[in-house]
Amino acid sequence: MKAEMKTELMPHDHGNLQKATALHRELRRGGSFDTVAEIFRLLDDGSRVRVFWLLCHCEECAFNIAALTALSGPAVSHHLRLLKEAGLIESRREGRETCYRAADTPTVKLLHSVIEKAMEISCPEIGELENGARTGYTAEQAQTVRRMHDELLQHPEQRPTIEELARRCLMNPTTLKAVFKAVYGDSLASHMKEHRLEKAAELLRHGEQSVSEIAAAVGYDSPSRFSAAFRERYHMLPTEYRKQLK
Repeated sequence: MKAEMKTELMPHDHGNLQKATALHRELRRGGSFDTVAEIFRLLDDGSRVRVFWLLCHCEECAFNIAALTALSGPAVSHHLRLLKEAGLIESRREGRETCYRAADTPTVKLLHSVIEKAMEISCPEIGELENGARTGYTAEQAQTVRRMHDELLQHPEQRPTIEELARRCLMNPTTLKAVFKAVYGDSLASHMKEHRLEKAAELLRHGEQSVSEIAAAVGYDSPSRFSAAFRERYHMLPTEYRKQLK
């Protein structure tokens, strides 16, 4: 039996029959490879890739997609139809308009990541941040992250998810977190937690709000969670901190 398999699979025996047998089983799954090839054929048009990339970051109607991509209405409709038939985007009705967005599937997320990585590799403007360190991210991405950071500091009561922030910044979540750490030297979650607690300490020192009100003002929906985080940072409860100062 072993000799037959060797003859069938490997006309020349180089000592890797076991590996070749396993690979042969995968290669016989022709439908899976055909599906991948179909997806790549679908994305062999630069304009269609632009439409797909845009919808990975936002939900828009066909008119706005045409304006953002500088494509004609019929061209946008054509691309949307093909992308939807392939299951890469989905749509919903809003009044008289139809809005489109990328489908929330592992395949779409992987394609989005591949496209952005390819864009980073081929981009001639990949440069350096202000500190002069080579990072692989553009100055424009760094500036976008700084603007987002400033907006978050102005509204500590809001706690948008990383997915929501990524859509605002037109980046995928992985890229956003990486650029943020490159710019500020810390993770987004850790950095914002520190700022929220510093703001809370300021309110405890100079304000008359209750602990519950301060918790809400810095983005904590639970006073107990806020007190635990405050104690971890300042080694005392908010009530103790305020009492000590007074």
